[in-house]
Amino acid sequence: MGKNKLKKFAEMATYDHVFEADFSDLKGEPFHQKGKWHQRFFNNENPIVLELGCGKGEYTVGLAELFPDKNFIGVDIKGARMHRGATDAKNKGLKNVAFVRTRIEFITAFFAENEVEEIWLTFPDPQMKKVNKRLSSTRFLQMYRQFLKLDGLMHLKTDSNFLYTYTSEMVKENGFKVEVAENDLYGSGYDDEILSIQTHYESKWIKHGLSIKYLKFHLENREQWIEPDIEIEFDEYHSAGRGVVKEKDSIINNPLSRKKGK
Repeated sequence: MGKNKLKKFAEMATYDHVFEADFSDLKGEPFHQKGKWHQRFFNNENPIVLELGCGKGEYTVGLAELFPDKNFIGVDIKGARMHRGATDAKNKGLKNVAFVRTRIEFITAFFAENEVEEIWLTFPDPQMKKVNKRLSSTRFLQMYRQFLKLDGLMHLKTDSNFLYTYTSEMVKENGFKVEVAENDLYGSGYDDEILSIQTHYESKWIKHGLSIKYLKFHLENREQWIEPDIEIEFDEYHSAGRGVVKEKDSIINNPLSRKKGK
């Protein structure tokens, strides 16, 4: 690990608004803040909003500035990136911001039933070949449902046509109520102060001519969760390395041609 990363980790260890726990720390037990975020950290009963896969934390901090009457928690495993948002929140004196460094797979260990009001997924990896790693898959939605308030809101903002199409079809299959569905957010004329917040990488993708998509829906409970059984063309680029690169695979080995569990 480079000296710069070590310095960032050391700095974040001194921040009282940054929490860290992995599987070995949890050992099957819930995180000590679970069910107590309002009382132990925020000291208010304002709604809690999560940004999962928050990266540098631009959205978490930006939303917190726009809505001082809500509490915001950014979650990501990449601590070096999270350092940016955590430091910005500290320097700006924001008291309605926290960050949690952990894997999203462990998210149910951190929040109790009905503790969270909304969830943002901002530019997650589309995981075109791995359904169960997609943050908008039914696998993860069932996790979110365990702590999201009844009829709670989900937001997906993405540059990936694959992920937007997949999530839209998943929402349709499960009959979730959709409030907004825009496949070209900035070209549509849809005016929303919240959505005008742009992450570092989002700005880069826009410069490359990529359209930004946005989906807002209510995550109701379901007895049966259905994965869409459709084929979706892969994105013609990938941004895993945070650069726009031509994707060699197009529709080969599309996992969406198989039903969940097969």
